[in-house]
Amino acid sequence: MFNLNDIIRPNVLKMRAYSSARDEFKGAASVFLDANENNLGSLAGEGFNRYPDPHQKKLKSRIAEIKGVRPEQIFLGNGSDEAIDLLFRMVCRPGQDSMLHLPPTYGMYEVSANLNEVEMQAVQLTADFQVPVEEVLLQVKSETKIIFICSPNNPTGNLIEAESIEDILESFHGLVVVDEAYIDFSDEPSWTTRLKEFPNLVVLQTFSKAWGMAGLRLGLAFASEELITVLDKIKPPYNINESTQALALEALEREEALKDMVEEIVQERELLLQSLPDLPTVEQVYPSDANFILVKVKDADGLYKFLLGKGIVVRNRSSLPGCEGCLRISVGTLEENQELLKAIAEF
Repeated sequence: MFNLNDIIRPNVLKMRAYSSARDEFKGAASVFLDANENNLGSLAGEGFNRYPDPHQKKLKSRIAEIKGVRPEQIFLGNGSDEAIDLLFRMVCRPGQDSMLHLPPTYGMYEVSANLNEVEMQAVQLTADFQVPVEEVLLQVKSETKIIFICSPNNPTGNLIEAESIEDILESFHGLVVVDEAYIDFSDEPSWTTRLKEFPNLVVLQTFSKAWGMAGLRLGLAFASEELITVLDKIKPPYNINESTQALALEALEREEALKDMVEEIVQERELLLQSLPDLPTVEQVYPSDANFILVKVKDADGLYKFLLGKGIVVRNRSSLPGCEGCLRISVGTLEENQELLKAIAEF
């Protein structure tokens, strides 16, 4: 049986969150002399002299409507990287606890583990980039506090089988973090629809991909209200700035445009999936549920440098286990994709 208090670090359980006067104040006020702000105004524009809402109430309320969850189940971070880091800080004791990840996968799990002095346990994905569940559960020990599962996975692009994630959620008594940065490009439902079933489930998403807001740095974590309360307690008080909150609220009113963009990206992805196998240097094109494609080629280093010479930047993933000889190629515009295909054909 999962009990969140059993895995939270004792010092985190005991600590008190930072509290401002505006957290403590209830009612209406017209004069604010509590936060040492510049009451004359801001050189950056109207409103920026005040600290942003530390609880992001308006933004969370709108996100909750779109995602079909409660605002209390949402944590907003400075990119999903902040949520990843805070999850480590919440449950992993430096120098004592461990995490488990499934390479090849997103590199920030390892970076955050190293930063927080958390031991890394790695179980490599199978040849078809799925989770070997039995091996994962055999590797779990009492000090293992978090398992990270990226689905659709980066850099491979594929969804992880739901049955595998279910088995781990039911058998592991720590946090299971399902990173869904690319879920908008897939036809499968989000794991946010199953938060009630699994109290140890944390779902990560981002506004950087489908929503096109990478420059705003806004990530999301969805989990039980109990878990989100702890994340809110340990986050910096004003981690989401005023501009990001305001621009994100504007973007959320253009949900129909999101659907059109995703549809166009998926169409371009399918055209690339059809065209790339015909090129002489391409050995294998892996299926994708994301906005990128993993491609195995005869000379990954040579092609990578050749494309750079043409002003085309892709990602060389050859050093990752299971991705030898592979490039990861983001889906671009029609013109960019045609330029890419032409350049690969010339190599």
